[in-house]
Amino acid sequence: MKKEFSTKWKASKQVRKQRKYHYNAPLHIKAKLLNVHLSKELSQKHKTKRIRVRSGDKVKIMRGKYKGKEGKVDVVNTKKSCLFITGIEISKKDGSKAKVPIHASNVMIIDASTDDNKRFTNKTNKEQNNGQESH
Repeated sequence: MKKEFSTKWKASKQVRKQRKYHYNAPLHIKAKLLNVHLSKELSQKHKTKRIRVRSGDKVKIMRGKYKGKEGKVDVVNTKKSCLFITGIEISKKDGSKAKVPIHASNVMIIDASTDDNKRFTNKTNKEQNNGQESH
């Protein structure tokens, strides 16, 4: 596998190549890797299983040390592919607090921020509208 990022590369069983793909990916592809599962109620309501996580979303941690805890997303770091959640902090030896980075695949969106109207546009409605315009 070459050093440069290639969109033609499909897949590999080797974890080192998968990691390299994620690490060398440009930001527009890393942003797509930040898709997060929706809760059952939200997925039925919006007819989609996954959406991109944004700051302001309320999430539940599903894996790891902080499993079961809930909080609001403060910062989404696209470059490092991690989230920082309110209330998930670690205390350092000097007594200060630091936010813990959590990978997007380990969380589930409970309540999505609906500031943007285009975030939950239904794909079936778009297809129907496009079909009507062409006739």
